Amino acid sequence: MIGLLIFRDFQLMDASGPISVFEIARRQKQSAPQTRIFAVKAGAVRSSSGAEMYARSLRSAKSLTTLIVAGGEGVEVAAQCKATVAFVKKMAKRGVRIASVCTGAYLLAEAGLLNGRYATTHWSRTRDFIGRYPRVKLQADRIFAKDGGVWTSAGVTAGIDLALAMVAEDHGDEISQATARQLVLYHRRSGGQSQFSTLLELKMPNGRFGGLLSWMRENLHAPLTRETLAEQSGLSARHFVRSFVAETGLSPTRAVERLRVEVARERVQCSGETIESVAQATGFRDPERMRRAFIRAFGQPPQSLRRTAKGTGRLSLPPSRELRLDNIP
Repeated sequence: MIGLLIFRDFQLMDASGPISVFEIARRQKQSAPQTRIFAVKAGAVRSSSGAEMYARSLRSAKSLTTLIVAGGEGVEVAAQCKATVAFVKKMAKRGVRIASVCTGAYLLAEAGLLNGRYATTHWSRTRDFIGRYPRVKLQADRIFAKDGGVWTSAGVTAGIDLALAMVAEDHGDEISQATARQLVLYHRRSGGQSQFSTLLELKMPNGRFGGLLSWMRENLHAPLTRETLAEQSGLSARHFVRSFVAETGLSPTRAVERLRVEVARERVQCSGETIESVAQATGFRDPERMRRAFIRAFGQPPQSLRRTAKGTGRLSLPPSRELRLDNIP
């Protein structure tokens, strides 16, 4: 049995997304486990949207194979509930597979399940989470992370990706793919993909390089050297590099490649352009150079991404959902 743990002011989609995945997976394979909702007390539990879900009490949670903890505005209160934290700890000791969606990671961290483990949560809570739980190896830009028997996922819809990955692990890719098709979804975003687009990620609140980043994206076909970008910013090359890294956390070279692979991926999946044409249009010039960049970013070459898009009948997800950040030098 799969259990979904909720609390007052939980995020509705954190629970309903995975529930829908497991429900449809069960239609594909009758032996797939049923899903039940649990809370510290039985009865209607109000979500942050005002909609309610009926939950069973924690005492009735028997024979669980998986426990998924929802996130939401009420997670900090839930993480201080001794009965809730004790329940999560008990399930982990029993060998139950434990997972969280979005800020549900706070509850797992309070239970000590993330100490020394790789994990993720909603990007907006990164600084707060690291401050509270320094022993957790937080991978802030990942869609989901799996470390041993503990899974964590990023905000809201990432819970669907996590659930699809669990279905694939338990019942195979064929069932997972069939489930995704029924939900009219791309099969599954890999855990290493980014939570947000490069352009939005790099535009810091003070907006110092906002105009430059937009200009870079519009001129990817051109040689975007450090000197060119510095001139566009009205700064010396040395001052520009230092300021750019301080504000965005990336070198100009890395930022340019991230923008290029993001735009190139979209064109590869959405258009009938040749790979050579896409490479030229996005500034890679050489298709082999673009291929290597794709493998660093997505784990597969452009041709594979195009075949996958055609095979699923899918044009493309927004680029914000598919850029893997950690392997780009």
